[in-house]
Amino acid sequence: MGRHKDTRVLIYSHDTFGLGHLRRCRAIAHSLVGYDQNMSVLILSGSPIIGNFDFRARVDFVRVPGVIKLRNGDYTSLALHIDVEETLAIRASIVQHTAEAFSPDLFIVDKEPLGLRGEVEGTLELLKSKGTPLVLGLRDVLDDPAALRAEWTRKRALPALQDLYDEIWVYGDPEICDPLAGLGVSQAIRDKTYFTGYLRRELPVDPPMHTPLNKIEAPYLLVTPGGGGDGQEMVDWVLSAYEIDPDLPHPALLVLGPFMASENQAEFQARANMLPNVEVITFDAHMESLIDQAIGIVAMGGYNTFCEILSFDKPGLIVPRTVPRKEQYIRASRAQELGLVRMLINDGVRNPCDMSTALRFLASQPRPSAAMRPGMMDGVQTVNQLADRLLHGRTANVRPSHGPRAERQQA
Repeated sequence: MGRHKDTRVLIYSHDTFGLGHLRRCRAIAHSLVGYDQNMSVLILSGSPIIGNFDFRARVDFVRVPGVIKLRNGDYTSLALHIDVEETLAIRASIVQHTAEAFSPDLFIVDKEPLGLRGEVEGTLELLKSKGTPLVLGLRDVLDDPAALRAEWTRKRALPALQDLYDEIWVYGDPEICDPLAGLGVSQAIRDKTYFTGYLRRELPVDPPMHTPLNKIEAPYLLVTPGGGGDGQEMVDWVLSAYEIDPDLPHPALLVLGPFMASENQAEFQARANMLPNVEVITFDAHMESLIDQAIGIVAMGGYNTFCEILSFDKPGLIVPRTVPRKEQYIRASRAQELGLVRMLINDGVRNPCDMSTALRFLASQPRPSAAMRPGMMDGVQTVNQLADRLLHGRTANVRPSHGPRAERQQA
């Protein structure tokens, strides 16, 4: 049983760049408080735009100073004009002091087993000494196994999985990917790993008011590069298709993302101004509403957009990146094999005619529901059950990941 009259869950998300970690943690927090009326969830995040999002009652956040990862792999402070090591020390202190003051009954860490540069290790050891259940939450795909093995060896991740964490939750389906495959994990780690299914997204109960679109109306093709920090090539490719093929059957709404460079945003806005059937906005914190009105989705295939494509059963065209991680490509290629989406590879040339053809037929391609298998979208319910079991000892109808695909990929 919890140590408080209420139940408290602390979620850590390192958030060096982009929207993926924050949006996943927010979805999990909202599902938990919806399931348990006596629960409060506090999110620790480094996202500079966390305040732009709405949070349900009994969900709040603490923002730690932001850092960003440079192309050479080093980190630098996002806003503070101080050494990155000082910033990381401040972050680690805030994380640990928040955990001490909040005294959670459950601690969930998103993706990074020891946090950014090991900043959560002390907090994990502190909470473990108090008997707090510790969970590592992983998205369905992390990276190419060889690259991930080298990264996790450097970060001492596998000993943390073995010795610190009580459970590992994979927010995906093993038929898409097993993120631990090829890493040589022990049977003990396998025994505490659970595939939850994907985290279903839904429209908010009270849909927000959006800024009216000026040129186009729904239904449209929604083009989203997620946070936008590395999405300029995909957006350029879509715009080039509309520029050479003005008779495309559906208008396009481009949501550039808050992290796209301002010079790229200005260029794309200027090009869209010349097209009667293309509209551009920078950011919308309620992407679910925009996706609901779309007739098809063009995306790079990050975890959250993939969940939304499946949740709202929209035809999807994925244009995955392959650097610095192969995560999007692995997810998209396997999803295409299963008939869930179609994939268009960025070959560096980006022929506008190839994109035009793909856009022309996107709305008529099969919807994901035609290929989904049972349980694929049960992530929210499964997370709620797993948390309930750890917090209150109740039975959860979930088994560890000993499925045939996991064993096949380990072989």
